[in-house]
Amino acid sequence: MPNLLAMSFEGELAPCFDLRCLHPGSKRPPDGWGLGYYPGGEPSASVLKEPAPPHGSIRSELVKAWEHLEASLFVLHIRTATWGAISDANTQPFSRSYAGRDWLFSHSGSLRHRLERSTTKSLFEPTGSTDSELVFCELLAFFAQNGWRSIGDADPSAVRAFFERMGAHGNMSSVLTDGRDLLAYADAHGEGHLHLGTIRPPYEKLVLEDADLLLDLGRRGVEAQKGVLVASNPLQGSGATWKAMSSGHLLVVRQGAIIVDMPPGQATVQRAAGRDLQRPAPAEPRRLSIVHRTSYRYDKPVERSSHMLRLTPIHDRLQTLHTCDITLSVDGKQRDYDDVFGNRARKIVIEQSYTELVIEARSEVSLLDTEPFGLRPFHARSTIPLVWMPWQRQVLQPYLLPPELPESQLEVLARYAMTFVERNDYDLVDTLFDLNQTIHRDYLYQKGSTSLSTTPYEVYTRRTGVCQDFANLFICLARLLSVPARYVCGYLYTGPKHPNHSMAEASHAWVQVYLPEVGWKGFDPTSGVVTQTDHVRVAVGRSYVDATPTSGTIYTAGVRETLDAAVHVTPIE
Repeated sequence: MPNLLAMSFEGELAPCFDLRCLHPGSKRPPDGWGLGYYPGGEPSASVLKEPAPPHGSIRSELVKAWEHLEASLFVLHIRTATWGAISDANTQPFSRSYAGRDWLFSHSGSLRHRLERSTTKSLFEPTGSTDSELVFCELLAFFAQNGWRSIGDADPSAVRAFFERMGAHGNMSSVLTDGRDLLAYADAHGEGHLHLGTIRPPYEKLVLEDADLLLDLGRRGVEAQKGVLVASNPLQGSGATWKAMSSGHLLVVRQGAIIVDMPPGQATVQRAAGRDLQRPAPAEPRRLSIVHRTSYRYDKPVERSSHMLRLTPIHDRLQTLHTCDITLSVDGKQRDYDDVFGNRARKIVIEQSYTELVIEARSEVSLLDTEPFGLRPFHARSTIPLVWMPWQRQVLQPYLLPPELPESQLEVLARYAMTFVERNDYDLVDTLFDLNQTIHRDYLYQKGSTSLSTTPYEVYTRRTGVCQDFANLFICLARLLSVPARYVCGYLYTGPKHPNHSMAEASHAWVQVYLPEVGWKGFDPTSGVVTQTDHVRVAVGRSYVDATPTSGTIYTAGVRETLDAAVHVTPIE
């Protein structure tokens, strides 16, 4: 049975905590238990405690069946007393108010002797007699002395040093939360272990258990939420993967994502969310040759057809089009024009019989987008929500409207989008970087798993798709945050030995978002990168329909079509 269990999810959920150790007929009950959580995402914590619980405890039935037990952060502690009387004051998790928020602390261990206070004049005094509460008061006093008003403000190296000093007196494996972040520390001397669990969608149900505790995370409805768990002993179940934290390891988790990762012996901080993600290094200009060949074959002759081609790469200040030659195996009437999105389009009407149509586009382009964020004003920090002038909003309106989905699904996606905003301090660019890398890392690229009709909500729940699906999900989430986003269709150069080489053998899809005072900038969630000189833009639009490379209509009934498409992208020295 874990005497400590802490959980952080990327959205709110209402789990069922079934304390089997209190069932009638079970072994001797523990000396106490407590559950702390933050309802409604508020900075105010609710704590349910019960010292000396009896078998069949009414309070334990409450946390098992109460549907209002809903939050994204939970801390559960089951006590075996070593210090202090069995009372509410000595039952964890402990709670204190500081800097406009409630803090919770839970300690998975015991000290060998009672600590001497570092100062007699402290804002924080223990109400009970446990060593754990005294450590908590000392820790909050340490935060206050340094002027840190949240875990996000704190220097992780200094916090770890604090725990290492305290660890000289005994096991210091602990968790601390301020209602936003969850900090976990594994004792540096190996006296007590913590285990790190990860939960990744999709899952239909998620039950974790051992002989003394059953945790049902989906009893009151399951959304596709990612989560991070910290426990003194891992719970069994197919929904979570566990690994032991190394001695001296410190983590900070926000909205179900690890944002600070400090393994033992490492003095620098690794941040896994958008903030401090490595910005793209400047790239050299690149010249590419592209051959895009599409073949349509029919089991019966087609007498008449019309086609729309968007195969001419875009020509602007960041991409130079040198040549583009489009040929068709069957002659027809042709007309070139610029569509409403600025794409070069070709309309073709064929009025002769054929059973095969081959469309081939040969192009040469130079890519000049060598430093996508080099012109970002260094003195300006764009935050969410963005504010647009009325005329800007009028022009950008097509790229601000999310897809038509049921309102309940859009609400789920909007909550999901806000988790990226909250864990990146509402910074616009950091949020977009985090979103881009999360889709790349957490979603499985799987050919044939989706279709053109697959919605962003389905991609979110299944966590699989192809480049088109990941682009559609990114666009939907960005627009729900009032960030203009558009669909981009084009080509990707990977090199012959790149693991994503297969993506370069077909047209590719990614996203452009409009950033204030920067303009349209590309994010490729399939590859997890910002677009530079490997992405050739061909067409843009609100969605795939506006930017599809080839489309058309055949005026013969009962014809079965076979489509083959191949793309070859090679560098020109």
